[in-house]
Order: sequence, then C-alpha cells, then structure tokens
Amino acid sequence: MAFRIEYRLPTYTEYRQLCESVGWGQIINFDASQSALDNSIVGVVATAENGHVIGMGRIVGDGAIYFYIQDIVVVPDYQKLGIGSSILSSLLDYIRDNGPSKSFIGLFSVPEAIEFYKRFTLEKRDLVGLFTVMEIIGLQTLESEDFDR
Repeated sequence: MAFRIEYRLPTYTEYRQLCESVGWGQIINFDASQSALDNSIVGVVATAENGHVIGMGRIVGDGAIYFYIQDIVVVPDYQKLGIGSSILSSLLDYIRDNGPSKSFIGLFSVPEAIEFYKRFTLEKRDLVGLFTVMEIIGLQTLESEDFDR
C-alpha cells in the first residue's frame, strides 16, 4: 500500500476524524484541539494515494530538552502496513536533527502498543510516569504545604 509522509500538522478536521476513527472521540477535548495543534513543535501526517489523511503524529514539549510524542494514530483499515512506524520514525528523525544530546523523549502508550514502541528504543525506564486528567482533580487548589512532603 502506497502512502506518503508529510511534515505538517493535521488540520482540525483531519485531527478530529483521525481521533474518532480510533475511538478517542470521548476522551479528547475538541474545543481545545486547535490551540493544542497550534502549540505543537512539529507534526506529520500520512496520506493515502487518493490524498486522504490516514495517520498522524506530533511532538509537544519545550523544543529544547523535552520532547513528547503525542497522538500517533493510524485509521484502523490502514493499520499493520508500516504507516505507524513511518510516522514514529519521522518524528524521531526530527528530534535527532533538531534536539540536543541527552534530549528526553517521552510518550504515553496503551499496553497493546508497548512492544511496537520498544522497537524504537522507547521503553519503560527507572522513572515512573504520573498523570491525571482535569476532571479527576477538579478545580481544587493545593496548599503550598502539600508540596513540602
């Protein structure tokens, strides 16, 4: 299957369609998506021969030391054809070409994709990743003493 990788961010419409194609429609805040896309460091999209966007990935972070790979998506009908590998390789090439030595490259993964990412030397390390979602913590304010523990 022929496809092309382009260094560009998906449009809002492409982003939404790709996210919804893999079941992320209920977990993405699409009201904030355009701002998120605009603040990305770089993005790539995969297009099929007919010009339809069939995959994407992007990098977020500070652009100096920390690079987080985000939103790697391939439309289900096009998975297992090397498209995801090409997207990830393109993003890692960008970091190799533009990041300093000892850049930190991170990502979150569903358990089913861990073996895929390991092929690119992305793996569990001694650090523990922690995260939350705004709805979980609500709008509570933490007391400064909470940070002294």
